[in-house]
Amino acid sequence: MRTAAETEVRRPSAVRALTSLLAVTAAATVVVELLNWWYAPEQGFGLAVRTGWAMLRSLGFLVLIGHVRRGRTVARPFGLILAVTTVFAVARLIVPRQGVPPLPGVLGFALLTGLCGAVVWLLYRSPALAGHLVWHRPRLVIDRSGFSWREVPPRRPEASGWLLTSRVAAFTYSPLMLVPALVAGGAVLDGRLIAVPAVLIWFGAGVVTSYAVLLCTAFLMRGRRWARGLLVAVTAVVLAVDLPLCRWLLGVDGLVRDGGPLVAAAAVALYGLYRATRAEQATSTPTPFTG
Repeated sequence: MRTAAETEVRRPSAVRALTSLLAVTAAATVVVELLNWWYAPEQGFGLAVRTGWAMLRSLGFLVLIGHVRRGRTVARPFGLILAVTTVFAVARLIVPRQGVPPLPGVLGFALLTGLCGAVVWLLYRSPALAGHLVWHRPRLVIDRSGFSWREVPPRRPEASGWLLTSRVAAFTYSPLMLVPALVAGGAVLDGRLIAVPAVLIWFGAGVVTSYAVLLCTAFLMRGRRWARGLLVAVTAVVLAVDLPLCRWLLGVDGLVRDGGPLVAAAAVALYGLYRATRAEQATSTPTPFTG
């Protein structure tokens, strides 16, 4: 098993290339969002909330740099869902309510899409990175020598990469619900008092979703088969609550801008479950006797 010290010293060139690419992507995210804000015809409360949330993703790329440098296995699924949701988050902001997007916003979106695609390609297609991203999360260990904080292999069977992808994608459900709920709160400030109960329910559903996903994925990582069905059910309920509220309180524009990223995250989570199940079925199927 590779130790943390070995992971720190023996970094292949692909790791350095990826960390540089992630730093450029984080900076490009901020620049594209500022350009979109500058050229937006309407700089209202909703755009401010969505822009702030999208710019927070630049911090996500910085966190991903730390995972990659430390060789952590979670870097792949985290990078995938971060890249996918970033593309959707930026796409929903460059398209105005009327007319065509400004040329700087379109060029910035194309650049950011290319950077995110390159990040995903390196994470999943580079053999050097595949051999580097093998480090487990450090934990507090108590043994005869005392207390120490070091890498230890998991006690349970290691989860597949697709299950980790589903887990990371599901963790985005709650923030992707809370952001449009906060945007809808602006409608309450504009005098739509009838929307107050719906906005409160929306906020509550977003908070409850975070706990439901945490419980579900905890058992999912422990190999409980029923947890997969539970995650599918949670995903269906999240979509059934969020999408109609987006349509009612934010209109078709809000349904596309705020419902689209959630649908993308749900698709990644469900596809990860599907691929994990197929892989397990393939490994458990006995080889036919040909002798």
